[in-house]
Amino acid sequence: MKPAVVLVGVMGAGKSTVGQVLAQRLERPLRDTDEDIVATAGKPISDIFVDDGEDHFRALERAAVKAALETHDGVLALGGGAILAPETRDLLKDHRVVYLEVGLADAVSRVGLGAGRPLLAFNPRATLRHLLDQRRPLYAEVATITVATDGRTPEDIADEILKAVADLSPREATG
Repeated sequence: MKPAVVLVGVMGAGKSTVGQVLAQRLERPLRDTDEDIVATAGKPISDIFVDDGEDHFRALERAAVKAALETHDGVLALGGGAILAPETRDLLKDHRVVYLEVGLADAVSRVGLGAGRPLLAFNPRATLRHLLDQRRPLYAEVATITVATDGRTPEDIADEILKAVADLSPREATG
């Protein structure tokens, strides 16, 4: 079993929102590894960062991604930093990965000033710019398909993804 589509991108790229539209169109469930981590830890991601540190969060994230890749057959949205782990990038090689590319202005407008986003606690715009610059090559490395999201609706983005993975029809997705 493997996901129909794996969505990657920095926070604000639209992974959760586009993922919902895509899952509905493919008639498959959406799974978000950030939600899996929250369920496992029993507390919000921001609390994991504060109480246990980023290293602990990243360990939980690696385990959540590995489990989801092995057990989920729908649309899978990964947390923005999941691709930082070399072992996660290796696991993604055998999957259909869509990189949702977003520019700084759109990302900032979508995530706001970092409420509930531990990595954006200080100087959100500069931090987000740094994250985009740091992670862009890693997203591109794992991507089967790259889709620009700036100024576009989730429906339009989902349409482009579906066209790019045309070999997967809704009927095949449920059979």
